[in-house]
This record gives sequence, structure tokens and C-alpha cells, in this order.
Amino acid sequence: GRERVRALVASADVLLESFDVGYLDGIGLGYEALSAGNPGLVYASITPFGTDGPKAGYAASDLTIAASSGEMALTGDDDRAPVRIGVPQAGAHAGAVAAQGVLVALRARKRSGLGQLVDVSAQTALMAATQSSILSAAVGDADTVRFTGGVSLSGLPIPLVWRASDGFVSLTFLFGAAIGPFSRRLMEWIEEAGGCDEATRDKDWLNYTQLLMSGEEPPAEYQRVLGVVGAFLATKTKAELLEEAMSRRLLIVPMSSIGDLHDSIQFADRDYWWDVEREGRSVRFPGAFARMSATPLEVGEPAPSVGQHDGEYEAAVERVPQIERIEGAEGALPLSGLKVLDFMWVVAGPTATRVMADHGATVVKVESTTRVDTARGLGPWVGGTPGPEQSALYQNMSAGKLGLTLDLASEAGRAVALDLVRWADVVGESFSPRAMRAWGMDYESLRAVNPGLIMVSSSLFGQSGPYSDIAGFGTMGAAAAGFNVVTGWADRNPAMVAAYSDYVAPRFTVAAILAALEHRDRTGE
Repeated sequence: GRERVRALVASADVLLESFDVGYLDGIGLGYEALSAGNPGLVYASITPFGTDGPKAGYAASDLTIAASSGEMALTGDDDRAPVRIGVPQAGAHAGAVAAQGVLVALRARKRSGLGQLVDVSAQTALMAATQSSILSAAVGDADTVRFTGGVSLSGLPIPLVWRASDGFVSLTFLFGAAIGPFSRRLMEWIEEAGGCDEATRDKDWLNYTQLLMSGEEPPAEYQRVLGVVGAFLATKTKAELLEEAMSRRLLIVPMSSIGDLHDSIQFADRDYWWDVEREGRSVRFPGAFARMSATPLEVGEPAPSVGQHDGEYEAAVERVPQIERIEGAEGALPLSGLKVLDFMWVVAGPTATRVMADHGATVVKVESTTRVDTARGLGPWVGGTPGPEQSALYQNMSAGKLGLTLDLASEAGRAVALDLVRWADVVGESFSPRAMRAWGMDYESLRAVNPGLIMVSSSLFGQSGPYSDIAGFGTMGAAAAGFNVVTGWADRNPAMVAAYSDYVAPRFTVAAILAALEHRDRTGE
């Protein structure tokens, strides 16, 4: 059997494995042995804690990896033990990171002609789901702790699970230049309906965090406001809240059950579910994780039965790997020379462009002085002191990038942005679709300026479908994707699982960008 493996590896570009650390080395199928016969091999190893270090040989399960990553400490109710997300996650994160790493390694191979070992620790992969709170001790801030139905940031309770009359919704009720206007519109609706007075409606929602931190707004008054909001939401159904969220531009989505996802009109409109024939019956599969305009993803064959393709072994081993080399690029990082214009903000988009910067791309991040990145208003804080230059979350998301301020609402600002579009290989944005259309910076408009451009859009529900114009954050994405309802205690409300989709999406965003770059290399398109 090992000889057949060696023959297959000699013909392969990539090997993926998830055995216990040292097992394959012990039978002569480790990275050093196999790469000696195929120097171009990209060998990806997925293990609980990585291939070296004091925990490399530890036994592990999804539960213990979630606990050791720090993610589990933030999940559940504050008066009970922490809980893991109710369906296994560690392997899913590690697998997505491995795919991302393999694609980066294949790009590096074009420069060096050599493969490499991609060593993925599931613990490290899942650490991203702490939203940088893992940095609290390092930067001198208090630990972020789980809070029933939300989180507590620097002692400020932030509810994220809210009761409707027929279930639960996710509402982002936060403040600042970017989110404050959404909270203002919510309070205007509540006042219209008689749920609060004008003074409550007219609080300074843009600067409300600073008012709370300074003590100018007493904690008791904040608790009263939360009670007003909660009492109002409890009088509305999930459908009513979603309808008003779309018409009034509010940050509210229902918490989906698994059945809700299957029956979703958004998924139906985007043809997400695919029916594949398998052994005489139709099996439903999840479809494409991204929409690619030139090279749409598709489910090819159904999952193979045991030994289904044994007869194709001889043809497989005759394949000779073809390594395309970029002359004169030896020694450079895999993405050096790549130019990325980054309109991403908060977490899901900036995490992806941070990975691009890590691997050598020149990333220019665009903000506005009147609408700075919301991540600048979120902790943990350096030295425990809030401020736009003090956010460890923002620093983590933006390390390695260049920063530029532009007012895209002005003609002069858009002119500079279009100059940068002409310069860029990749443009990334994470607004709702209406924003880029309003600025005249949707894909078709930018492609007219730069025909070779790759554009990636990362929004809550995608660029099409009945929900596409709903703006939102990862807490809402997690709720809409069904994570809350499978997490928590059977005798209580669903648990808060933080901005969970923000930690999942970047893995696939990076993979999609790298796939698009490969397509452009081959076709010029």
C-alpha cells in the first residue's frame, strides 16, 4: 500500500493528511521522505496543535480544541460553565485554513519551483474566533468575558440575543459614526410607536460609548435604554422585524433554525442548494461558497464510494506535475508585487486582506475621517484606554497595510479612488451592494476603468437576492446562518456565539481571491 501511495505522490501537486503527529514519518510517508522524490510537492498536515511543540502529541477532540483556543470561554451564559458551539467547528476551521495555505504555497511554487510543508494547528485556526480578545493580556486590557445573550467589553454589557414575540433575533445596538445612525433609526421607530420619549430617541448615539466610558451617561440609564429596546422588540414577530429592518435600514435579522435555512428565500433566489444524483436517488448538497463571474464553482461528482476509482490508479500515477515558473521571482514572498485596494472594514473583509499583506501583497486600506473603521471603536484596548488608535482588534486586522483617508461621497475622493483602481490588481469591499452602486464603484463600473481587475465583495447576504441590501455584522451573520440556535443550554435562550461568520468567511474569501488570480494568470481575464 505504501508503494502505491509513493507512486501517487510522485504524480501529485498536493497531499493533505490529518494523521496523528509522527505516524506518517514512522512508515516512511512523512514530508521529508515524500518531498525528496517530488520537490514540488505541497504537503498539508492538519493536526490539533501543530506538528511540534509540547502539545503536538496530545489526544484531542472538538471540545478540547475549542476549550484550548479561547473561543469556548466566550460562548454561553455568564452564570454557568462555558459551552462549545453545538456542532463540531475545529476541523472545519482547520480545513479551511489548510485550503488557504495550499493555494498560497502553490503560488509560492511558481516563484521557487519548490513545494513546502503547510502545518495547520486546529487550535490556532480556531483562535481567530476570539475576535482578537486573545490579545487582551498582551496589550494590558481586562479580559473579554462571556455575558448571557451578549458580550461584556471593558465592563460594558452588549446584548446580542433579543427576544421577539415568536422567537429570537440578532440586533446590533452599538454606537459610533458607522453604527450610531442605525441605532438612531431604531430609536426613531420605537418613539413613533410610543415605546420611548423624544429625549431617549435623541440621545447622542454617535458618541454614546464615550459618554458611558466617561460616566457622563450613568450605567443605570444605559440599562433603562436596553430595557426599552427589549420591551419593544418583544412585541414584534421575527418577520415584522425583518421587514422593518429592510425598509428602515436597521441592523436586525431573525435567528435561523436549520429548517429556516433549508426554506430560505435568499438561498432559493441564489440557487444555493444543489441536487446531485447518487446511486439512483437525488441528494441535496450545499452549493458554491462564492459566486465567481468567470469561473463559477460547481459540485462535480458526488462523494465517492469506498474504492470507487481503484481502476484509475495506473492513469493517475502516469501524470507528471507541471510547475509554471515566474522567472526572476526567486526568494520573494508568494504575493509580493500584488496590489490590493482595500475598502473592507471591521473583521470579515479586513482579515482576508491582512492575510494577503502577510504573504507580501501591497495593501492600501481606505477609510474616511468622518467614517473611520468600526473596528477602531472595539476593544481590547492598548493599556485599557479606548481610542481610535488604541484598538488591538483594529491593529490586528490592519497590520502590514498602508492607510489612506478618502471621502468617497465627494467627486475628488472618488477620482483618487479610481486612480487607485487603475493601479490595483484586486479591489476588496465589504459594504452592502447599494453603497458601491451609489458611489459608481460597482464591479462593472470599475472593470470599465481596469479590465484586468479582480473584485471581491464580502457582504452579509451576498450581492443578489431579496436580502442582499441588508447591512450587517458578523453577529447577525452568525444568527442568520443558524449558529445561535444550536448553541447553549436546552432550558435557556440561545447562546451568543459572537460575530462567528466573521471568522469563517475570510478563509473562503482568500481562497476565492487566489483562485481568481490563478484564472487571470492563465487567461489574462
